[in-house]
Order: sequence, then C-alpha cells, then structure tokens
Amino acid sequence: MPSPARILLAESDDVLRASLAEQLQHEGYEVVAARDDGEARAATGPFAFAIIAHPIAGADGDRLAAELRGNGLSCPVLLLTQSDAQTSQESLARPFRVSALLARLHALSTHHAGGDSSVRIGPYTFHPSAKLLQAGSRKVRLTEKETNILKFLHASAGTVPRDILLHEVWGYGPAVATHTLETHIYRLRKKIEEDPGKAQILLTEGGGYRLSA
Repeated sequence: MPSPARILLAESDDVLRASLAEQLQHEGYEVVAARDDGEARAATGPFAFAIIAHPIAGADGDRLAAELRGNGLSCPVLLLTQSDAQTSQESLARPFRVSALLARLHALSTHHAGGDSSVRIGPYTFHPSAKLLQAGSRKVRLTEKETNILKFLHASAGTVPRDILLHEVWGYGPAVATHTLETHIYRLRKKIEEDPGKAQILLTEGGGYRLSA
C-alpha cells in the first residue's frame, strides 16, 4: 500500500491548525504541523503540498514560502490569507470551506504535474493550450476565460464554489458582487451543451459548478 501524501501545515492558530489537520487526515493525508516559521523551516519533506498561514507567527507567510522554495521545497504552496492580502503565491482567503481547500489542493496538484495536456470533458476532447474542444469534426473555440473555467473545474474533480472560481479565473475576492461568472457560464453552455437550459456537461450544484463525470 502506498504511503499517504504528506502535507506541511504551518498555522499559528492552535484551533484552526488542529481542525485542519484532523480534516486533512480524514481525507487520507499525513499532516506535519508547524505553529511558527521556525517549526516550518525545521520540518522535513518531501511534501505533496505546503499550506502556510499568511501571516504566520515569526514571519511573513509569503516570504517564508519563498524561503522554503529556495531551500528546496518543490511542492505546490497554498497561502491562507486575509481577503485583501496581496501575495506572490497561490492563496485562499479566510474564511473558507474545507471543500474549497480540498478543491484547491487537487487543482494545484494537477497543474503541478502538468495539467495542460488534452483531457476528456463529456463528448469532447479538451485542448487547453489551443483553447479548443473537439468532438469528431465539431470544433468549439473557447475564450481564455472559458478555457480557464474548464481547466479549473476539470482539475478540481468536484463542485467548485462560485467564489473560488471567481478568484482563480478573475482574481476577485470573496466579497465581490458580480454576475461575470454567471455570464461566462451561460455563454459556455450555449457553446457546448445540446440543450443549454438542461445542462448535462457543465452543472450547477451546491452554490458552485462542476463537470459531469
């Protein structure tokens, strides 16, 4: 049996660190917890992911992530930030749902492994680099935003909350009120669904979106 994937979890809030560690372990991960920058630097890998609070006791989380990368950390890094934080790393704004965190980890893993190769989406072969869906002789040209929506939904392999998609594709914070995403979903369904009013490929579910299995 393969060993569980290891996650470095650097979070100064004792309650949040314990809660996240418990839920990540429930998902099958091995968690190496650190309460400050010193413990994070001392943690030994390899790691599948690093989740780092920004800020964290003793350091700026963004700079700590960069330092760890400079010291050989090669896995995807996700910063847990305040909603208005500006970082150079991938980030997830507080408050967040564990399902959103897991979706981000899955997406980061897929992209880190080279998720730009062609994949199946419903009846189509999706070519992200070409911004193209193809089914036999039928070709559907996509915009950059439509391509990024499909890439992230496919990488997440589950329902992605609306605020996560807005952040990933447009960089919007969770408090932004906009119909931008809904407009793009509507246009995308018109391109790919046989009956856009009864979507079979790009589904609405639980306050977010997912691709059919």
